[in-house]
Amino acid sequence: MNQPSPPILIIGSYVSPYVRKLLACLAIKGLAYTIDPITPFYGNDEFSRLSPLRRIPVLVQGDLALSDSSVICAWLDEAYPDQPPLLPQGSSADRARARWLEEFADSRMGEVFIWDLFYQKVVHPAVWGEPGDATRITHAIDTAIPEVLDYLEAELPDDGFLFGTIGLADIAIATFFPNARFGGYEVDAQRWPKTAAFVARCLAHPAFAALTPFEQAQIAVSPQQRRDALLAAGAPLSETSYGLKTPRKGVMTL
Repeated sequence: MNQPSPPILIIGSYVSPYVRKLLACLAIKGLAYTIDPITPFYGNDEFSRLSPLRRIPVLVQGDLALSDSSVICAWLDEAYPDQPPLLPQGSSADRARARWLEEFADSRMGEVFIWDLFYQKVVHPAVWGEPGDATRITHAIDTAIPEVLDYLEAELPDDGFLFGTIGLADIAIATFFPNARFGGYEVDAQRWPKTAAFVARCLAHPAFAALTPFEQAQIAVSPQQRRDALLAAGAPLSETSYGLKTPRKGVMTL
């Protein structure tokens, strides 16, 4: 008889695009989890042991601890092959393209949407009590984000998803746009119509839409009020937390 898998714990904030990506993939797989919704700046020493770069998300299942959203999502497909796949099941070329689009999203979109925009406009003031870098924000809005959107406009489908049903590549791209909105940036649907429509389709999917109430509950309060707000919203929180009351910078803080 097969033994049931240990429960899955996710460490990471609901408003992180990388956590959102993982949670959407868990929804596609139909896998339950509990979540410790901390931002990495509040992680304690045990969090640092689990995530040496002090990045989120982290997945803990029994004795297994994994960090990095791409590593975790690849593991999900291997560990749960009977659940819907995250990568396209057609050609090897499709799978390679899906992996490339995930990498483009994780690296380039993460750089411009998160570190140059969202971190500077939202996280830096909220966590460190200081204004973000106005030069980085301006460059992101005027130059870097339009370059990303020009690329996506040429790559995304006119309708539907990239490889038929929604999968990892779609999720990896769409996950950055709620953060852009939190940072005051909206995609110009006249300039980038395919991208705007694609993002709207993805974010309307139940895998994303189910997370929206928790993101809104979290973004509306201070880090110290987060757990109470999320419990009130019905989030599946873990009983214990790896969080501290005060933030500290890590090796990857920009």
